[in-house]
Amino acid sequence: MTFEKANQIIQNLITNVEKIIRGKHDVITKIITGIIAGGHILLEDYPGCGKTTLAKTISYSIGTENENYHDLDHIKFKRIQFTPDLLPSDIIGVNIYDQKKAEFRFSPGPIFSNIVLADEINRTSPKVQSALLECMAEGQVTVDNITYHLDPFFFVIGTQNPLELSGTYPLPLVQLDRFLMKLDLGHIDISTEIQILKDYDKIISQPDKVKKVCTRREILELRKLAFDVFCEEEIFECIVDIVQKTRNHPAIHFGASTRSAIMLLHAAKAHALVHQREYVIEDDIKSLAYHVLSHRLLFKDNTQNHNDILLTIIHESVERLTLSNKKFIR
Repeated sequence: MTFEKANQIIQNLITNVEKIIRGKHDVITKIITGIIAGGHILLEDYPGCGKTTLAKTISYSIGTENENYHDLDHIKFKRIQFTPDLLPSDIIGVNIYDQKKAEFRFSPGPIFSNIVLADEINRTSPKVQSALLECMAEGQVTVDNITYHLDPFFFVIGTQNPLELSGTYPLPLVQLDRFLMKLDLGHIDISTEIQILKDYDKIISQPDKVKKVCTRREILELRKLAFDVFCEEEIFECIVDIVQKTRNHPAIHFGASTRSAIMLLHAAKAHALVHQREYVIEDDIKSLAYHVLSHRLLFKDNTQNHNDILLTIIHESVERLTLSNKKFIR
């Protein structure tokens, strides 16, 4: 796939989603970036902000393998409502005894999809949360010592409610670390909300009929192309400088890991591709570093202004870059 073809696919996908999800260009762009980077997204949002519609619209915009988009089925999408009584088998599947064949057969759970919306993920028990670890980290499921591989295009959008804390089980760092980015969906501006009220009937009926603008195979090709996006040495140094500072900051008890640095690099490359560049610049780091690292840090007790501390670290490291007037040509 050429960079020109990639740019066309990405822009078509973003434009298609924005026909349904209004006033959220930045969030949509970052979610598409996450898909191309091969990571998962954690959305912390308010009820009724359209998270299900967003996930469904993205999945319905991507078709299965075929050259004619209009003749495609969309990729598999599942929404899992996490509740306190949910069991791991409700997510990953279970072995069922087949009396006719006198043997057990595996019945796959909803995790065997391309895009999974894990809704209110912090409302279920740690046991169920841990069932997602192998899925998100390794792309596979193990049941009764047998391993089942998930589709290469496996993408999780997890959501948690920032308002209501009762009845929740906070996600441990090891679970949070499986998410590439944490994003805030938030509310929209007045004019956009008025327009949504006017077009509500049309919007609510459209996700199932949304136009398919790319295929699963093309998304996987975009991932390969993003891997080849060029980085100058200074970019690597900037990423390492950020994670090192989080480890040595007096207010941070547990800093960013090497895995965090690798994820930030992958995200920056995908972000460059989404913005029609074949090379990473400091703006890619500046746009994504907070979202990639904020949920991976553990601050010391009584520490305030967590966000300000991380933003200051990122700003100081990015400012050291001397790449503003360079052109990256591979």
